[in-house]
Amino acid sequence: IVGPLLAGVAVVAGGFGSAYAIDVGSFAAAFYAAARLPSLPPGEGARRAGLASVVEGLRFVAGRPVVLMTFGADLVAMIFGTPAALFPALAYGLYGGGAGIAGLLSAAPAVGAVIVTLLGGAIARVHRHGLGVVLSIAVWGLAITLFGLTSTLWLGLVLLAVAGAADTVSAVYRSTILQVATPPGMQGRLQAVYIVVVVGGPRLGDLESGAVATAFTPRLSVISGGLACLAGIGLLALAVPAFLRYDARAAARAAADAENDEGLPSV
Repeated sequence: IVGPLLAGVAVVAGGFGSAYAIDVGSFAAAFYAAARLPSLPPGEGARRAGLASVVEGLRFVAGRPVVLMTFGADLVAMIFGTPAALFPALAYGLYGGGAGIAGLLSAAPAVGAVIVTLLGGAIARVHRHGLGVVLSIAVWGLAITLFGLTSTLWLGLVLLAVAGAADTVSAVYRSTILQVATPPGMQGRLQAVYIVVVVGGPRLGDLESGAVATAFTPRLSVISGGLACLAGIGLLALAVPAFLRYDARAAARAAADAENDEGLPSV
């Protein structure tokens, strides 16, 4: 959440070069810190990781439509509805600005994410998490579509902030579903899949938006991507109606019962 916001500020203040230099420095520090971490011994009864454990994790995902939907929904949103790669082109071509405008566009979704994080207490009172994911991604797709249709900068920034807020709500519900629906022995593998989707999805979105912008125009790429996001999440919701019916309270009770049946303490 904070990273894109700081990136936007860095671009406005010093251009893309300064933002890239900060990015390189922060990654170097993170790699150094990770390399300095001590080795952790495996837990009691832990199995050696290998190809079989990877296959087992993928089978777990494929055999549980609700879990699979948390990944599919995010991929739909990120592949079709992520216009970040087009911000420089839009800043120069549509808004008549430069690096400063591109920085504002980059920061706007993060502003929305920060606002909903600070003021989103009502999120915890929602129990239909699957429906919440679908509606949040629909809001994301709609906001991105309208962003592509407007040529007014302030309105575009507001729409991007709305998109960022909706994405954060979706992320909270998707992560919660994944945590509750996954048994302890699968948590590590499922979190690995989650990281691949979260990190890889936007990069595929950059490829998609760039290809469409090259073939047509950046603005048409944004609009078509937003519409494709709306269509995609609608089709997924129709394909997996159990996801819309998913209730966090019932899922938590089922998870607790399963732990008790295995002789484990419920949490």
